[in-house]
Amino acid sequence: MSNEFGRLTRKAGKEDTPMSAEYEKLMRCYECVREKTDFVPRAAIVLGSGLGDYAEEIRVEFELPYSEIQGFPVSTVPGHAGRFIFGYIDQVPVVCMKGRVHYYEGYPVSDVVLPTRLMKLMGAGILFLTNAAGGVNTSFHPGDLMLIRDHISVFAPNPLIGSNMDELGVRFPDMSTVYDRELQGVIRKAAKENGIFLQEGVYAQLTGPSFESPAEIRMMRSLGCDAVGMSTVVEAIAANHMGMKICGISCISNLAAGMTMNPLTHQEVQEAADMAAPHFKKLVTESVKAMGAL
Repeated sequence: MSNEFGRLTRKAGKEDTPMSAEYEKLMRCYECVREKTDFVPRAAIVLGSGLGDYAEEIRVEFELPYSEIQGFPVSTVPGHAGRFIFGYIDQVPVVCMKGRVHYYEGYPVSDVVLPTRLMKLMGAGILFLTNAAGGVNTSFHPGDLMLIRDHISVFAPNPLIGSNMDELGVRFPDMSTVYDRELQGVIRKAAKENGIFLQEGVYAQLTGPSFESPAEIRMMRSLGCDAVGMSTVVEAIAANHMGMKICGISCISNLAAGMTMNPLTHQEVQEAADMAAPHFKKLVTESVKAMGAL
């Protein structure tokens, strides 16, 4: 275990206090990973719906099923496999989450963000978040890709509630620029150079698993929200707390409730995300390659 993250106690004046149960669990997971691989990623990528086969874009060095990591949460959602993929995109070392866990699956929010924290401990300084989202902005269409400029977190549980883990970050982290402006510029440039149409906007996370009601979507639009989903924001908060540089892209898989006459289904979300996958994968790949030069 590294000196930076291997402390088993915290200093409180002249006395040592035991580390929290959350931090202890995180460190057990970290030790388990390091027993299996010493790979150090530069960037961490969370693969949302539509990117399940993204491993084909990676020169894979090692795969680690979540089930082989002691205490690690395992996704129960169809379409979300459960493994870390270590390898290279061009010359950039990356770790990819093939399948994420969600708050609506019944996990505490500390478990939902545990993978994000773990990838930071592995060495990743960049977190690239992806998801499938419902379009709230009336100018959006299914299949559009949206660069996340900011988020609304008030409808999701904050992963920093409780005793602060001083080993990871400060008690009151600034949230002014969670989504790194330089990384946003990289993504915009990659989209332009590859002829990929890119929307931009504000993403909001709700808890799920039920889709939003038409009244809730009208409320979200009035708050300045452009897309809604059931992930991403809590991961961004945890990563920002640890000092990671963050960027994100949403695949608009459907128009949100009340915007069409059609009922919403998970199958529709998955099918639309799969249709957008070629452009989605291309944009992620070209962006990560450019980020390696930063």
